[in-house]
Amino acid sequence: MPATGWSQARAAAFLASEAAAHRWVQLHTGHPGAAGTANIAVETDRIQVTWGSVTLAGDGQSVELAWTNDPEWLSVAGSEDYQYISGWSLVTGGVFGWSGALTADAVVIGNDFRIPAGAYKLRQPIAYT
Repeated sequence: MPATGWSQARAAAFLASEAAAHRWVQLHTGHPGAAGTANIAVETDRIQVTWGSVTLAGDGQSVELAWTNDPEWLSVAGSEDYQYISGWSLVTGGVFGWSGALTADAVVIGNDFRIPAGAYKLRQPIAYT
């Protein structure tokens, strides 16, 4: 059954605007919650991401956007398992914009943690036929 919702063009504009407004990503060891402040990792640094262009996802039912740089946390502050990530408007403080699940291996204190370009995508559903 076809979905109702945003047109592809409006969904793409919305996704691009929100991603541009929330360029700083933070790691979480559990669900970030509605305010994005729950389960923040011991490694509290936020890293800036650079977003690419919005494209139609392979499912034809959403648009998606991936970052083009490799956000990397150098010499992480604690041994933990990153399970979620959140997007913020500023490096500290700022406005919480989005969150999502993250699949990663556990990290050991002092190690580096990197998410390769294109490995994480934001998606927005669209109306489709």
